[in-house]
Amino acid sequence: MSLVDMSSLPNSHPKHFPSSPALSLSLAGIFRDGRAAASEEREDTVEISSENSGPAKSRSDDDYELLAEGEQVNLIDDEEDDDDNNGNKKKKRKKYHRHTPEQIREMEALFKESPHPDEKQRLQLSKQLGLHPRQVKFWFQNRRTQIKAIQERHENSLLKTEIDKLRDENKALRDSIKKSSCPNCGFATSSKDSIAGTTEEQKLRIENSRLKAEVEKLRTVIGKFPGGISPSSSSYPSENDQENKSSLDFYTGNFGMEKSRIMDAVNRAMDELRKMATNGEPLWIRSYETGREILNYDEYMKEFCSEDCGKMQSKKSIEASRESGIIFVDLPWLVQSFMDANQWKELFPCLVSKAATVDVISNGEGVNRDGAVHLMFAEIQMLTPMVATREVYFVRYCKQISANQWAIVDISVDKVEDNIDSSLQKCRKRPSGCIIEDKSNGHCKVTWVEHFECQKTTVHSLYRTIVNSGLAFGAKHWISTLQQQCERLVFLVATNVPTKDSNGVATLAGRKSILKLAQRMTWSFCRALGASSLNSWNKITSKTGDDIRVASRKNLNDPGEPLGTILSAVSCVWLPVSHHALFEFLRDENRRKEWDIMSCGSTVQSIVNLAKGQDRGNAVTTLAMKTDEQNVWVLQDSSTNAYESMVVYAPVDINGMKSVMNGCDSSNIAVLPSGFSILPDGIESRPFVITSKPEEKSTEGGSVLTIAFQILISNSPTAKLSVDSIDSVNTLVSCTLQNIKRSLQCED
Repeated sequence: MSLVDMSSLPNSHPKHFPSSPALSLSLAGIFRDGRAAASEEREDTVEISSENSGPAKSRSDDDYELLAEGEQVNLIDDEEDDDDNNGNKKKKRKKYHRHTPEQIREMEALFKESPHPDEKQRLQLSKQLGLHPRQVKFWFQNRRTQIKAIQERHENSLLKTEIDKLRDENKALRDSIKKSSCPNCGFATSSKDSIAGTTEEQKLRIENSRLKAEVEKLRTVIGKFPGGISPSSSSYPSENDQENKSSLDFYTGNFGMEKSRIMDAVNRAMDELRKMATNGEPLWIRSYETGREILNYDEYMKEFCSEDCGKMQSKKSIEASRESGIIFVDLPWLVQSFMDANQWKELFPCLVSKAATVDVISNGEGVNRDGAVHLMFAEIQMLTPMVATREVYFVRYCKQISANQWAIVDISVDKVEDNIDSSLQKCRKRPSGCIIEDKSNGHCKVTWVEHFECQKTTVHSLYRTIVNSGLAFGAKHWISTLQQQCERLVFLVATNVPTKDSNGVATLAGRKSILKLAQRMTWSFCRALGASSLNSWNKITSKTGDDIRVASRKNLNDPGEPLGTILSAVSCVWLPVSHHALFEFLRDENRRKEWDIMSCGSTVQSIVNLAKGQDRGNAVTTLAMKTDEQNVWVLQDSSTNAYESMVVYAPVDINGMKSVMNGCDSSNIAVLPSGFSILPDGIESRPFVITSKPEEKSTEGGSVLTIAFQILISNSPTAKLSVDSIDSVNTLVSCTLQNIKRSLQCED
């Protein structure tokens, strides 16, 4: 494989990027290892370097640690091999060099400016100080290690303080329990005041837990959403998470259940999940028409009937599905991401609109949290305001079941959600989750089981088939999203990328900044599009007769979006076009002028084109639209998987985008995304005729298109919606839909 070393290209970005055994290979090689059926092919690759270190050897402390947990630091060692007269090699003794105060001052000054100096800076500094470049390199490595150790000691001190606080609280609670019982016989006193006090204390604890869960939900709304996951947001609880711990570890009755009963429930759920994930017929029967696996509910009742199962009620619907796939990340990282509510939500931006850890029942053991049990809250959504979200409390249990297998199981526990929030629409998780099997070399096989019990509700006719068939919230949707997001992370940190997959950016830092900005843009689009309680939708009628949902929100302090009042408008239509054809049409820059009324018929030129997945439809592009009057740049993020496709875009400031392309931080670049979500209509289609002509064999059905626009209507957060604003967005949506239908010849 031919490689072009681009380490000599200029780059002002001072940070390193991670490397790992799997990612140091070319991307094509990685994915060939994961799928043996893929054909072998060779392609030229270009190694994009940030110039801060040698090719494929750079790191950053704020990157995803997909395949390595720590950084091995090399100490100063000037060993050299010399050949003697007999041709044998012998080693010189190690030389240790103590730097002078002047040398240390100069290196400290550079360290403050750039903790990761590039090769040119190290060479210049070594000449200035009279040192070998390797000595300068090792000094900076050791200095970074010292800083990291200091930070860890500080974090340990904070954790120790928190543990002391919990011990004091534990002691106070035990004292209060002793005072409420007779010191001689040990039985509770008959005082009505003592009984009333205990009951009141229990009510306050329940209310306290409910309020903490609500605070977590609000924090996800008002907090700043970063463009990437930093290592500090690991699966270990933060200080805020520590504050959210209740007394479940030493108090039996906070949620109406003892801890021992919760542990019994999750252990039974773990056994059920393993059987559901591995058993075939008669428990799972494959449909001859669709090829999907269907749960044999009669067999399920025979196998797992218990107090948690009960009988299927007439007003309840059961959704069960199973799917498996190869995921291109390391097993420990994936397990830790599932046990951290924020990372879990960011892995599934189109499915999870809210997530919070309400309680930590058990911390688990070791780095990978074996045996951890968390009480969690989640709001599960579709990317449309026309389908209600599913709010659910559940207990998540993480367990290592063999040397190379882990299981994550979710289960709703009786009385828990009732005591926290009885206003929830009844939606419960029967034993669900995934079995993760390590396939080595950075690959995992994930077998996913999704098992919901929900109240039957009215679903909009556009989405009735998709929801009722179990596709909308089923295992296929979760696996497809997980595969897509993990591929995106692999391409984000990869150092070797095919030449054709990285056009328009010369450095790794520039590529990474653009991908992070696009990722943040898509997350923002998903948050603004769904029926979550974050949004309050009102219905109006478009000029074409289609329904439009509108909602407004205020951005007070998030630099990632324009400050002021933002209006969102969403419309959903069915089109007699396959979702693949519709996706290719909307992402094609050459056909953009056919539907985008903002382009005003201008020419569209692709400046940057970066791959973020194996499918060529998974790409980030920067488009320049030129007219006689102005020049506009648009950042576009297109994504596709086995369940859903999206095209998300936003106009960007040209100077700001140029700085991002050079590797500068993109977190303060304001973007206001609009775009499309495309779903197959859910109808399993079959050939209409039997013929040898390929043009008449089409088996693909129609598509459900969701179109969403976001517009800044005022720079003032106190501004209110006006008739003119609503009329303008109505015109925008209506004209765009008309243009799409006209171009695809489906106006009727």
